Amino acid sequence: MEIGSLASAAIFILTYGGVALGRIPGLRLDRAGIALLGAAGMLAAGVLTPEEAYRAVDLDTITLLLGMMIIVAHLRLSGFFRLVTGWAITHAHSPVVLLSVVVLTTGVLSAFLVNDAVCLVMAPLVLDVTTRLGRQPVPYLLAVAMASNVGSVATITGNPQNMIVGVISQIPYAAFATSLAPVAIAGLLIVMILVRFLCSNEFQSRKGLAAEPGVSRIHKPQMSKAILVTAGVVAAFFAGIPVAKAAISGAALLLVTRQVKPGKVYRQIDGPLLLMFAGLFIVVAGAEKALLSPDLIEAVHHLKLADTWVLTGVTAALSNLVSNVPAVLVLKPFIQGLPDQQRIWLVIAMASTLAGNLTIVGSIANLIVAEKARAAGVEIGFGAYLRIGVPVTLLTLAVGAWWLSSLSGS
Repeated sequence: MEIGSLASAAIFILTYGGVALGRIPGLRLDRAGIALLGAAGMLAAGVLTPEEAYRAVDLDTITLLLGMMIIVAHLRLSGFFRLVTGWAITHAHSPVVLLSVVVLTTGVLSAFLVNDAVCLVMAPLVLDVTTRLGRQPVPYLLAVAMASNVGSVATITGNPQNMIVGVISQIPYAAFATSLAPVAIAGLLIVMILVRFLCSNEFQSRKGLAAEPGVSRIHKPQMSKAILVTAGVVAAFFAGIPVAKAAISGAALLLVTRQVKPGKVYRQIDGPLLLMFAGLFIVVAGAEKALLSPDLIEAVHHLKLADTWVLTGVTAALSNLVSNVPAVLVLKPFIQGLPDQQRIWLVIAMASTLAGNLTIVGSIANLIVAEKARAAGVEIGFGAYLRIGVPVTLLTLAVGAWWLSSLSGS
């Protein structure tokens, strides 16, 4: 192997290993820093020229994610999430109904808005309500994390990996939702049932619940504008307008306001996530250029990735090994040229998303819920999560693989 290929392989392995761990021992580097360091390494080693690195960054994906972050920021700052979720949860009159409301509210919001942002809002609200009601918070927090992942599988804008799939595959928003919304609906039912019966002590009580809505700061004019623009953006998605164009146009329109200081909106933008995406695009491009050979592609093709069940298993395993966004980028060169590209990309979106429910570190959404719980003095143990995460993941993946294979007949 040539020196350039060796350098590319080393950079790729170290970058993906660091992203999987979330840090490099002994250094204060997060995932974004690791990805950017890997990208710089590809340039320094001469694997890519600066021009090739610039072209490797998929600006449509970055633009879509940025636009959705700004839209969600306006909804959050206006009080929309607090109003909707607060009303829903405080109108649940028994533990089982409360669980159902948590799952459905989280799942539906996550289907159209970025699931990580939904968890940032839902986790503190659930903690507050369960504390006031004297209930065990952990089952409901597990429901938030798992329902956010499951619900987000339904659309291109549900999570970052779906955004990458949507941009690369060019699957129309409506076709994507039509194919995967049934999987999300079935998955939310599975989450409800398993949390209900695997945390049976919490749901044995038939005593009614009554929680008064918490005090929420609502800015009605700004909320009305944010809802109207969001509805218009979603309508544009279904109308076939390019998702990046629709999202950034809606975001720009929301920035024209006299009520919200721009700094408040900018603080809601996950800059490190955008930087991580850019870095990973460059690292993967370098690895493709230096390491991807016909022999390697042929060897991977022997895994029969065109088979829905095989691809589901490979994607789920890879997603838990290196995280879901990197897994999608790694799989891209190996599935190009396979038949029925739309089904292939739908399988990758489905499996990479649902695999995030396996462990508490399987997705950013899970980690957000765990951190919010820890800050409130509630610990979600690795084993407690795993006891529900494993059956939820296996069952939802099986449902997803069965559904997509039945649609295509493969």
